[in-house]
Amino acid sequence: MRKRILFIALSTFILFACNDNKLEVDISSVDLEPLQTLRLEEDLFKLNLSNFDENSKTIKTKYGMFYEHFLINPLGLNGTKDTAYKAMVLDFVSDKNVREAYDYTKKMYSTSEFENISEEVNNCVKRFKYHFPKRKLPTRFITCTTGWNYAFAYLDSALVVSLDMYLGDTAKFYQMLRYPMYQTRKMNKAHLLSDIARGWILTEFDNDLPQNTLLNHTIFYGKLYYAVNALLPNTNDSLIIGYSSKQMKACKEYEKNYWSYFAEKNRLYENNLNTIRELTSEGPFTGAISKECPPRIAMWIGWQIVKSYMKNNNKVTLQELMEDANAQKILSKSKYRP
Repeated sequence: MRKRILFIALSTFILFACNDNKLEVDISSVDLEPLQTLRLEEDLFKLNLSNFDENSKTIKTKYGMFYEHFLINPLGLNGTKDTAYKAMVLDFVSDKNVREAYDYTKKMYSTSEFENISEEVNNCVKRFKYHFPKRKLPTRFITCTTGWNYAFAYLDSALVVSLDMYLGDTAKFYQMLRYPMYQTRKMNKAHLLSDIARGWILTEFDNDLPQNTLLNHTIFYGKLYYAVNALLPNTNDSLIIGYSSKQMKACKEYEKNYWSYFAEKNRLYENNLNTIRELTSEGPFTGAISKECPPRIAMWIGWQIVKSYMKNNNKVTLQELMEDANAQKILSKSKYRP
């Protein structure tokens, strides 16, 4: 299977919970060595001019290929062999705003706090192994700060999360960078685990089918969110899809109307990329429908279709669902009728 590196740019605790008991699986017997948890930000910000040569070698050995790639993205370096390597790393860790953001992460994500997060990530990996026993698993969980370059990566057998992208919606850095409110609302600790799970699933199951229709996109993302829910069965639906309580309420209240929009005029078989983008892109709302309609509404509709499909075809496993590329079959057998 073709592998690729995925960076998730971003994509509140809400009162809507998922009650799909089929996703509550027993992982007590899943044999899995705990992921090695590594804190690159802590190692990196200990570097200074006097200890750089010695300590950077230790970091390179400790983090392997991920460290080489880390240098490419936030710093624009061609790895540790770049002639500007030392100067640019020291410049990065001494930058006033980057260092202040690191200080924020130390307060929000202390060692004891991160033990709880690591436990949840390990349980997530156990559930993945339960559902996909033959797939390769990550062996490390790495945290870092990237200077607000990306939130998540899966590389070199490591789940990687950039903590400076989860400092809370009032963090001054996000205002400084002029991130829109619909984005910063999700840049907090509550969304961290669901972002990790979603990013990981996206790297495992590419949406690269030659038939580029709205239906295929709708069902693909429906399967994606269903799988994320399977990895995090006790997580609220709102956190999994990144909606506010108001947006979740709109989905429940106007589900029939939203579905009618997709069903009429054969819109599901539309292959116009602009139309597909309108219904799957991030933003404050889905303008093609109304300012009250949540963004990425095709993804939410797809999730409801897949939930219905799995409910009405209860012998289908999660692995079979994710490997089934027949979107039309899933729609037809879902018996989805909001």
